[in-house]
Amino acid sequence: MLTPWLEAFPSTATPILQEIDHNVGYKLSDVIKEGPNSVLNLTVHAQPAIMATSIMILRILEKEFGFRASERADFTLGHSLGEFAALVAGGYIEFQDSLSMVQRRAEAMAAATKCAQEDFGGEYGMVAIVTEPEYLQPLISAIHDFTGYSSDGAKSESAEDKSPIDQVLIANINSKNQIVLSGNMERIKTLVAHVRQFLGHDPRAVRLKSDSPFHSPIMKPAVGVMQRILAGTSHVAGKEDQDIVSFPGTLPCISNVSARPFESKADLKDLLARQCLETVRWWDSIKYLDQEQKVRRWIGIGPGKVGRNLVGKEVGMRGKDTVKGGGVWAITDPSEIEEVLRGLQETETLVDEE
Repeated sequence: MLTPWLEAFPSTATPILQEIDHNVGYKLSDVIKEGPNSVLNLTVHAQPAIMATSIMILRILEKEFGFRASERADFTLGHSLGEFAALVAGGYIEFQDSLSMVQRRAEAMAAATKCAQEDFGGEYGMVAIVTEPEYLQPLISAIHDFTGYSSDGAKSESAEDKSPIDQVLIANINSKNQIVLSGNMERIKTLVAHVRQFLGHDPRAVRLKSDSPFHSPIMKPAVGVMQRILAGTSHVAGKEDQDIVSFPGTLPCISNVSARPFESKADLKDLLARQCLETVRWWDSIKYLDQEQKVRRWIGIGPGKVGRNLVGKEVGMRGKDTVKGGGVWAITDPSEIEEVLRGLQETETLVDEE
């Protein structure tokens, strides 16, 4: 994730990486650069690494190309972990504070998974379910019937009387044809078999590379950790007496939990803490921005293109001739910067004909 950026922009990337290593308390940059993947993919390393790399790319865009999110964007949002980078880009949380928050969140999530394994046994993880669009809502309803969770936000309360080994939940609603299940792997297999039998449909199930069941009640201990952090003050030098969250930010930021902009500082703190165990309503967020706010240009910044691809499923892919008024781009490598900035320039004055 880092080598191309270090080679292309050494004077900008190097001090950012030094800042990252200082803030997390160890050489995270070496773990990212050298691995091995079995170590990098561990929750406690992967989450800070992904978030830090996203902000490093944003900082390079700012310093090397004069890009300013507050001047070039109307909204900011991020998928799951990406929400923390989105809050930094939107001016709500300082990078140093957000990185520390992500690190402690990752540690709490890993500890919660270990606790569930030790106390209840079993294997935990996440599985993507890919279906045809016309089957999505019946699929979600069938899962709610099976799990007993009938509405958004209900699972954090309803799961109290269920042991972790019995909990399977919808972690993400990613697009018009994809959701992600989270929880005990044997229970997920049973649920998929139930859906195939009673829905009369055979969706494709793909296990994700995740060592924890994110966005499930097993993550509830992490919510408490997040609430305590968000109740505190900043760790940035000179801002130690200031709230860790600034509100309003410089850009509206869309919440994963509500699929709408954060409405207040209290709302942000509540929803960001709950995000650990609530469903990520990504598809609803994209529909809100596309259909209600008429967003026509989308830029994904970070080490992967999953977000870009999920947006593209809903609104079309890159290129002003194939997207309603603009484009969907991703910057994951230095070689992509000029094309994206050129695309932004070319679509700056396009008018939405809808």
